[in-house]
Amino acid sequence: MTIKTRSLLATMAAAASLSTAVAAPAAEGIPASQPVRNVVLVHGAFADGSGWRGVYDQLTQRGYRVTIVQNPLTSLEDDVAATKRALARQDGPTILVGHSWGGTVITEAGVDPKVAGLVYVSALSPDAGETTAQQYEGFVTPPEFVLDIGEDGFGYVKPSQFKAGFAADTNDADAAFMRDSQVPIAMSSFGTKLTQAAWRSKPSWAVIATDDKAFDQRMLQHMAKRIGAKVTEVPASHAVFMTQPKVVADVIDAAARSASAAAQ
Repeated sequence: MTIKTRSLLATMAAAASLSTAVAAPAAEGIPASQPVRNVVLVHGAFADGSGWRGVYDQLTQRGYRVTIVQNPLTSLEDDVAATKRALARQDGPTILVGHSWGGTVITEAGVDPKVAGLVYVSALSPDAGETTAQQYEGFVTPPEFVLDIGEDGFGYVKPSQFKAGFAADTNDADAAFMRDSQVPIAMSSFGTKLTQAAWRSKPSWAVIATDDKAFDQRMLQHMAKRIGAKVTEVPASHAVFMTQPKVVADVIDAAARSASAAAQ
């Protein structure tokens, strides 16, 4: 075989490989007739909305209209107000999604008539009349998750523990950026009683990260069972909303399709 022939075969093989890659099927788009096409994403403590980028990309590629809330994390009331502003901008039924503390927020805000379903991503889900802090009673938070609370009452994840406690399945560079861009939360928020429990009237789904070190696994399972959520487990850290965007997006998609079928 001549050098020229080898070169031609190599070129043809590379072209075939590229053609195969381009032809790989994308995530299935949503039907034009599907009524639930809006998604609102609510982040938790010690993070901001940019962590949802992977989930956002997955959902928008499928045809969803996605809005990301930027919680001030100054109080439950303030975070609920931010979420309600986002819901007010939706043009139809919406799936409301919360990560971690964001679960408390969507539990309170999710009674909005536009909300067709709730998705809890390793998230808290108190009942009306309960505080978020009460959800921890009887459970033991893993030792990797350590808070550093300032004199002003705002808390951070202790920097030296951030990767182990919050983002163990990210690379060192991403964990460092998340650690250094933390958004602190007013710890008094955990002592505020909820007045609403949207999961009592709205269908719920839960993504549970089985390597989550921010919560006792028994606590996550207990909360999901109490609210009657359809559970998806995935090996991931507390940063599951960042590290497993396709799994999270698939659950949101399933929630939207289920809520759409129920409405038709």
